[in-house]
Amino acid sequence: MPSRPRLPRLPQFTPPLDAHRGYTQHEILAELRRLILEGNLPPGTGMPLGELARQFGVSAIPVRESLQTLIGEGLVEHRPNLGYQVTLLTAEELRELYVVRESLEAAALVAAVPRATAEDHELAHETHARLERAILTENAVAYHRETRNFHLALVRPSSMPRVVHMLEYAWNITEPVQPMVHASTADRVVLHADHSKQLAAFLARDAEALLKATAAHHLRLNGVLSRLPTDTGLFAEPAGRKDI
Repeated sequence: MPSRPRLPRLPQFTPPLDAHRGYTQHEILAELRRLILEGNLPPGTGMPLGELARQFGVSAIPVRESLQTLIGEGLVEHRPNLGYQVTLLTAEELRELYVVRESLEAAALVAAVPRATAEDHELAHETHARLERAILTENAVAYHRETRNFHLALVRPSSMPRVVHMLEYAWNITEPVQPMVHASTADRVVLHADHSKQLAAFLARDAEALLKATAAHHLRLNGVLSRLPTDTGLFAEPAGRKDI
């Protein structure tokens, strides 16, 4: 029987809004989601009910409800004899999610370009500047975080909230892998050059150029994904290999 994945040492929790009352179920859900999306709980990390309940100072009930919600969001899975753990994708499943992201992003970008306001342009500038700083300081974690902020800054003016929501939903499922953290510095530099082209097209309100730059960016991303290590526990083994 495989051993249960253990819960790693966690960073300091965000304090509850009411220290006397303690954590509500909603706050527990938000905190667990944050820890997963920020990469504090890598793929396959065990999430034992009892230990989490102890750390939050609550019974197992609100923790279990939170984990069930995260299962619905694709961030957590429950396996027989293993319990709850952060979802472990195969490399192919990660690539499939990037295909979904590319399609949704393209649809939103077309609508966003003519609707973007001066404030939207300023926000895109600001997020691109933070990406630039992450590149210059070789801060892979900051680069991973800000690349998401940059892409979302380009699509949110679309006035297509359902499409943007689906994009974020798919993006969330890929977050435990933290692909940009594992990418090489050279790959991040090249991807950032794509971001600069995307920003220029967005500011020029040139939807055609933006889609072209975005397609090239995703093609490059596919190459980066293909080079991520598959023998370090970052990914699940394909079903065919498990059966051998």
